[in-house]
Amino acid sequence: MTALVRSAALTNFAELAAACGLDARALLARAGLQPRCLTDPDLKVPAQRVGELLEVAAAEGREPAFGLRLAESRRLSNLGPLALLVRDEPTLRRALETLVHHIHVHNEAIAAHVAEHSGLVVIRTELAPDGGPLRQATELVVGVTCRVLQVLLGVTWRPRLVCFTHAAPKSLAVHRRVLGPAVEFGHEFNGIVCNAADLDAANPGADPVLARYSHELLLPTLARGAGMSARVRQLIVLLLPRGLCRVEVVAQHLGVDRRTVHRKLGAEGTSFSALLDAERRELAARYVEDSERPLGEVAAQLGFSAPSAFSRWYTASSGVSAARRRALVQRPASIDLEEVA
Repeated sequence: MTALVRSAALTNFAELAAACGLDARALLARAGLQPRCLTDPDLKVPAQRVGELLEVAAAEGREPAFGLRLAESRRLSNLGPLALLVRDEPTLRRALETLVHHIHVHNEAIAAHVAEHSGLVVIRTELAPDGGPLRQATELVVGVTCRVLQVLLGVTWRPRLVCFTHAAPKSLAVHRRVLGPAVEFGHEFNGIVCNAADLDAANPGADPVLARYSHELLLPTLARGAGMSARVRQLIVLLLPRGLCRVEVVAQHLGVDRRTVHRKLGAEGTSFSALLDAERRELAARYVEDSERPLGEVAAQLGFSAPSAFSRWYTASSGVSAARRRALVQRPASIDLEEVA
């Protein structure tokens, strides 16, 4: 199933593209996206194509922080109907819970999870892989999350730490301007770390009456939600690195039993094992080609109990060992001397 995102994800894309010397409409056409994406924020488009568009814009515009610069201009209204729910929650904690629970209304490719440990809150925002690099889309999502928190806590608020799994760019100027000074790369997850006390701050602009009306008005939209396979894929991405990716755990997160998960996935023409294997393949393709990530760490990120188990699985599914695949990717292209002559 293709994950869809509201075209509000491309708010201010045309302006930023022009600032980078790019033709926004030409880029959209190459990505197979309609020009209406720039004017109709509620158009549902494939998330993968949006991700590819951002990567091309970053490369051709020579702006490694393209996705993050898009996030910098975001307002709560960019979340569309979801903003109506978040705006009137009594505390930031409730607002964040609402955002995580209903994020599929805005973007079906995002898998979000909130965990609290020793006075700190970790907000993970991962993107379900659909092929191709995700650096720009990931930075956009993390940046938007930070902006939402700033809208509710004040523009001077900064997270304790912002984490990215990819490598750092040459310049961190944009990252520090948008996200604050505590930005680190090469982590095991993408997301934000903040003080738990921040989440309990009262929302001075909350209106409980409007909150009730918003819930009643949006109930049909929220009830439709994403299909079971899309929701399971999101949870697989989150649970794999923690070694908890079993159908029983996924069912608990969804508030149903494992038989319900199997039945609904069957109705959508798939199964839990098929989705798990597909997500592992997508993630493995990305991680193995990343020379800065040790293969032992790749095994852990994919939920394998030992590197040897990962090695056997990768060789069986790819026909080549992970080490061999990495060497082939990193090997410079050979030059045909006869052809040059």
